[in-house]
Amino acid sequence: MLDWVDTHGPTLEHVPGVRVLGEVDMATAPALQGALEAAVAASVGVFVLDLSETEFLDSSGIAVLLRTRALLGRTDRAFVVVCPDGPVYRVLEACGLADVFTIFATPEEAAAALVKA
Repeated sequence: MLDWVDTHGPTLEHVPGVRVLGEVDMATAPALQGALEAAVAASVGVFVLDLSETEFLDSSGIAVLLRTRALLGRTDRAFVVVCPDGPVYRVLEACGLADVFTIFATPEEAAAALVKA
């Protein structure tokens, strides 16, 4: 089951992005893709995808992340992923994407880095 919200907690409240709750698989990936596309279109600047409460991510979820990165890249926008060590991070690592995405373990780390940028 997938549930997402298009706002972050207080640490990232002024940064556009989506926090993903639950599981991302072939049944939920299309809805997530639609939500991400809408959130990207309605925002400017850096975009944060918070996966800290995502319990499962399969190859269809990886495809969503790559499409979102490409969408943001068309307008030279930064894509930041919040993903703590755990099953979802291990999937990103196994696919070789831990070095492709800008990943922070916590929203606080992402916020601190974005303030410095």
